[in-house]
Amino acid sequence: EGPSEWHKAYPIAQGNRQSPIDIDSARAVYDPSLQPLVISYESCTSLSISNTGHSVMVEFEDADDRTAISGGPFQNPFRLKQFHFHWGTTHSQGSEHTIDGKPFPSELHLVHWNARKYATFGEAAAAPDGLAVVGVFLEIGKEHASMNRLTDALYMVKFKGTKAQFRGFNPKCLLPMSLDYWTYLGSLTTPPLNESVTWIVLKEPIRISVKQLEKFRMLLFTGEEDQRIQMANNFRPPQPLKGRIVRASFKA
Repeated sequence: EGPSEWHKAYPIAQGNRQSPIDIDSARAVYDPSLQPLVISYESCTSLSISNTGHSVMVEFEDADDRTAISGGPFQNPFRLKQFHFHWGTTHSQGSEHTIDGKPFPSELHLVHWNARKYATFGEAAAAPDGLAVVGVFLEIGKEHASMNRLTDALYMVKFKGTKAQFRGFNPKCLLPMSLDYWTYLGSLTTPPLNESVTWIVLKEPIRISVKQLEKFRMLLFTGEEDQRIQMANNFRPPQPLKGRIVRASFKA
């Protein structure tokens, strides 16, 4: 089942632009031509929250470009489709990306697609410039007030395959103050592992409380009829860089 087996069904797992990676901050190249990231989530319409069997996901209406990211390394705006999280059984691991070898307890992924160039999310997800994912690290600290609405809804999607209405949630509240970022060309981190993602990994983490993180660990990988398996450690380990350059929007 696990990441070490994926290459059997998905040979791209051993491809040249797989994600996540360890970001070596000293080797990242400051690129003054990178634009500031512009996150326009003003008219954001969340629809549902669901347990996908490997994470918890919040989906959005993506019929127009009003909820999008632009700037950064992008020519076109990319529309928000969904966000989801990765986390560990303990605070010592959980994130997919690591910084200088250090993991965080959790990582949020905001998944966007290039709707100017592609007709559907599925088409974009198969194209080398189709997706843009913003990664935000979570660390343990004081309670994150805006996260409560989300963590309080998790009980509704405890089991794999469950889904509940989840409207009026704007993920702008989950972003750190600083939008300094690293960017590189990578892939989805779960099968089919398509090499279609331009990654934007934010340097500054957000903080959530132990109690909030524990609510994620109450979710299950399994359905209501199955033997219960706690959902945690749902991250893929860092993949080889294979000559890729990681660019930074800020001077180290």
